Amino acid sequence: MNKRQIKDLLYSHVAQIGKALASPKRLELLELLSQSPKTVEALAYETAMDIKLTSAHLKALRIARLVQSKRRGKFMIYRISGDDVAKLWVNLRETAVEHVVEFSSDLARLLAQPEKLTSISREDLAVRAKSGAVIVIDVRPAAEFEVAHLPYAKSMPMAELKQRLAELPKDKEIVAYCRGPFCVFADEALQLLRDQGYRAFKTTDGVNEWHAAGLSVQTSH
Repeated sequence: MNKRQIKDLLYSHVAQIGKALASPKRLELLELLSQSPKTVEALAYETAMDIKLTSAHLKALRIARLVQSKRRGKFMIYRISGDDVAKLWVNLRETAVEHVVEFSSDLARLLAQPEKLTSISREDLAVRAKSGAVIVIDVRPAAEFEVAHLPYAKSMPMAELKQRLAELPKDKEIVAYCRGPFCVFADEALQLLRDQGYRAFKTTDGVNEWHAAGLSVQTSH
């Protein structure tokens, strides 16, 4: 094999990753799996796809070595192949923000209410959460919180938040977060909290964004 053929082969290996990522649903699957391992059934429900189509997309991601699978009883559990895959997703999304005009405008519509966003930097948020000056709540499912969460965050899944409001003090600022800028759990949490008289804000950051920025997160293990 000559050098030209070797170069072509190397480019084809990289292109395999690009091919696997060339699907909105596969990108969504990667984002979900970067939060925690999940069954095919759970992924199908979250992405509004049927089991067969979900499995096909997961197969494409597995061929590209972006995800791994393991059978547990009658369930097939999928997980990302490494933290670099989660970082790849964040970098790809941020590149789209910089270069795809339509993406930027649509994202701006999702974040069109700046008064909902906290003005606290990532570093300050960790410091204030540690001191108790700010209460950070993670409104993702508990299984995702256990894998990794922002420093000093309190797990309050959206499905439980209404019943657990008494755990939150009304004299402190509440900052909610979920899976990143596309996640709507934090918006739902804000609506509930503000309706009940809390000083609540959200951050569009999630665990992946903190990892990509080189900041530490915590685990429950």
